[in-house]
Parts: sequence; structure tokens; C-alpha cells
Amino acid sequence: MVLAAVSSDAAIVLVELGIAVLVMAGAARLASRFGISPIPLYLIVGIAIGSGWLPVDPEPAFVETGSLIGVILLLLTLGLEYSPVELMSNLRRGFLDGLVDFLANFAPGFAVGLILGWSLLASLLLGGVTWVSSSGVVAKTLADLGRLGFRETPTVLSIIVLEDLGMAVYLPIVAALIAGGAFLEGLLLVLLALAVVVVALVIAVRKSETVSKMVATPSVEGFLLTILGATLLVAGLAELAQVSAAVGAFLLGTAITGQIAERARAAVDPLRDLFASIFFLFFGIQIDISSVGDALGAGVALAIVTMATKFGSAWWSASRAGIGRRGRMRAGTVLMARGEFSIVIASLGAAIEPDLSALAGTYVLITVLAGPILSRLIDRAEGPAVTLEMHPVPASANAEKVA
Repeated sequence: MVLAAVSSDAAIVLVELGIAVLVMAGAARLASRFGISPIPLYLIVGIAIGSGWLPVDPEPAFVETGSLIGVILLLLTLGLEYSPVELMSNLRRGFLDGLVDFLANFAPGFAVGLILGWSLLASLLLGGVTWVSSSGVVAKTLADLGRLGFRETPTVLSIIVLEDLGMAVYLPIVAALIAGGAFLEGLLLVLLALAVVVVALVIAVRKSETVSKMVATPSVEGFLLTILGATLLVAGLAELAQVSAAVGAFLLGTAITGQIAERARAAVDPLRDLFASIFFLFFGIQIDISSVGDALGAGVALAIVTMATKFGSAWWSASRAGIGRRGRMRAGTVLMARGEFSIVIASLGAAIEPDLSALAGTYVLITVLAGPILSRLIDRAEGPAVTLEMHPVPASANAEKVA
């Protein structure tokens, strides 16, 4: 009887997962038919499941873990496009870009929090919500639109990486303050995170050939399992060290070079697309649609202002890199979407400001829907001329990634 009950439960889980995946497959086919990004449709499916509109209740632990793997694989494949030398060069040049990005996009959220009469800490949390773009959404949009070789993409990636590294500083401090802990406790976690990042960068730059040889194997199956296992291990260790798992995966990707990087990209791409769709499904499930109405006005206003500030800061960064007008527009629209970190920050602050979750959920939903759609519209408006600003992969990366 126990086995029968377990078998019945497993069958229900399989049926529900099958329905969810098939609905997402329909959404992907619909998006392909109309030439739009599937991201908004995946989100809508997730919202429908989370709100009970679809008769599906997927296992939360499975969906949450699958969504995290999706983000990790998205950032791994981005890292595979660039060499360690190029990454370091972009980070050095991009420090000022990261600072401008922070000031331009943190300030509106912080100011709105104060205007709403929230505490200083709650306002700092809202500033964090509006600051950081979604690594997962940006990576998926770049891949869907075929922009990995565009001239502005290194600038976009340097901003994303700097934001994620900024989260390694921001999150431990605000988490300690929310819990009533000492500032020194948060500062120690920050120093640990920064030390881990420095060590990882040194390994990526100086030991890339060694890392590539360690994951290389003639067996197709063994190679895929090695890449996947190494990625999950590095991402998990990065998360334990208070560094974003996505940053850990990205740095591992940059450390894998040459033909091994090409093989890794080809092997991981199908898994990346599968788990990325689960990430957006989970994202939609997390959004409480019943609270959207109460925060709709403030959410729309905040989204309009901060999508404009994100566009402006990205435009400025791209112009510093010598990118033309079209590339600046592409950089500005692709970075508009906020996402996973914004949700994490809002969940941390729910206890000290009840309205934060509703406002953040509404805000994130608007930006995640608008960002990919505007990015697609920019490409359509440009037409064939967009290829004039493409480059294969920067010359510094070609020597290591393709040779």
C-alpha cells in the first residue's frame, strides 16, 4: 500500500511537470511564430501556475533548483565566449561604468522609499531592487537575439559582472542589518567574498590552460558530465562564500579556453535552454498577482523612471567604449530587466516593510516583460543594418578561445 501511494504521488508529479513543460513548449512555439522573445510568455505561464489558473502544482524544490541551474548555465555559456585576459581588461575599464550604473539606478529606488515614508533601511533595500539588472534575463535575451558577438556585448557583460560583484558587498551588509547583527559581521563576509573573487580571477587568468585540460575528455558523455559537475561545484562554492553562484559559473566559463570552450558551449546549450525556461517559470510562480493591483501605480512609475536611468547609464557606458548609436540603444534596452536579485532583496526586507514585496514584485514583472520586448523592437527597427556593428569575438579572445 505504501509503494502504491508513493507510485501514485510520483505519477501525479510527472503528469503535472509534463503539463507545465508542454505549456512552455507551446509558449516557445508561439513566440517563435511571431518573432518575439519567449521570456514574457514563460513568465505568464509561471504566473498562471502560481495563481492557480492552471491545474498544475510542480514540486517547489525541483522548480527552484532547476531555475538556479538555468541561471548558472546561462552565465557559464556567456563566460565561454570570453577569455580571462579580456574579462580583466573589461572589468578594469568598466569600473567607472559600474559606479555610474550604481548611482543612476540605486538613487531612484532609495528616493522613492523615502518619499513613501519608509525607514532608511527599507529605502536602501528598494534602492537595491532598482539597481541590479537580471543576469538570467540579460543572458537569455542576448542569446535569443544572437548578440553574443556584437560590439556592445562586452560592455553589457562587464556591467552585469560588476553588479553581481556589488551584490557580494551589498547583500551581506543589509542581511546583517536586517537581522540586527553588527556592521562588522557583514563587513567580514564582504571581505571573504572579495578574497574569493580575487583568487578565482587569478586562477582564471594564470591557469586557464590547466583548467581546460582538467575538464577535457574524448568521451562525449564524460565531457558533458564533467562540465556540468564542475559548473555546479564552482557555483555552489561561490554561493557558500557569499559570491553569486552566477558569477562563479561565469568565471569558470572564462577559464575554459580554445577548442574545449567550443565543445563545452555545444554540449551545454540544450541543457541551458531547458533549465533557463524553468528559471523564468519559477520567476513567474513567485510573483503574487493579487498584490500587483495595490502597487500598480507606484510600480509603473518606478519602472518607467528606472528603465530610463538604466538606458541612460548603459548608453553612456557604451559611448565610452566607442560603440555607435545603435549599439548604445541595444545595450540600454537589454539591461532594463530587473530580476532574481531584486526578488531576493524584497524577500529579505518583507519583515521590516510589508509593502516592499508587492511593490518589488510589480516592478520586476513590468521590467522583465518590457526589457526583452523593447530589445526585440530595437532589432526590428534596425533591420539588416544591425550586422554592421557585429564582430566575431574580440581578437584578444579569438587567440585563446578558437585557436
